[in-house]
Amino acid sequence: MIDFQNVTKRYGSSSAAAIDNLSMKVSDNGIYCLLGRNGAGKTTLFKLIAGHTYATEGSVFADGKKVSTLSQPDCVNFVDTGSEQFNMRLSELLDTAVTLQDGFDLGFARQMAGRFGLDLRKKYKQLSFGMKTMLTTILTLANKSKVILLDEPILGFDAIMRDRFNTLIQESYELHPRIIVVSTHLIDEIAKITQRLIIIDNGKVMLHTGIEDIDERAYVLTGLSKAVIPLLDNLNCIGKNVVGDMLAAYIYDERIEPPKGVAMDKLSLQDFFVKLIGGDIHYA
Repeated sequence: MIDFQNVTKRYGSSSAAAIDNLSMKVSDNGIYCLLGRNGAGKTTLFKLIAGHTYATEGSVFADGKKVSTLSQPDCVNFVDTGSEQFNMRLSELLDTAVTLQDGFDLGFARQMAGRFGLDLRKKYKQLSFGMKTMLTTILTLANKSKVILLDEPILGFDAIMRDRFNTLIQESYELHPRIIVVSTHLIDEIAKITQRLIIIDNGKVMLHTGIEDIDERAYVLTGLSKAVIPLLDNLNCIGKNVVGDMLAAYIYDERIEPPKGVAMDKLSLQDFFVKLIGGDIHYA
């Protein structure tokens, strides 16, 4: 469905590449989590898929058709974070979406608006920042496009709203299975619903895998350094913490049977991301 072929994107001839010779395919329906540090290239990746910007080198394809700023794909729905809506009553906004978007699911949009406490009598500019973001998210998910891109959609949400947002994503996917890609910094919360993971850093894909792969292969070995270090020779160690004589080694590899005195614990998705991106040796 989405195919990047040796894509590089620079903003200005002398600037560093926001996306650097990236090749990647996203073919299967599912809820994807896109992770990366600030400036890693996440928003640029979305804009390239949606045809909101052009590739400096290489090509992007969506549903078999080449994407460009002059040929934006109908199968992709992407709204920039902070995008403004027309300042009309929310009920009118939903009705307008029906006329502008083929197959817009008005029933789903109204149901979700009610669940999140959106007063359809209010005008857009009367909403809080969080409610504006939720409205935009609902409008995006009610669209039946084959690809939905959500860039930091839960900014301004409290914990309860974030939990409801996860339910919204799940219900939308169950109604209309497709590719939904969510970029977020609240990693462990999105881990509850995500099925696949894409990690980018410095414009390059570091990892593209199923979430079950992380569950099975990401773990930490903790014990005396002299007991842990010999175990690392044949393992992919992505980070270490040293406290006195104790060592915590963060692993992304096949599981082993640790010897007596060495503990093995599962890594959270957030800890895995932090260690994979910046897994230096830390001493305390």
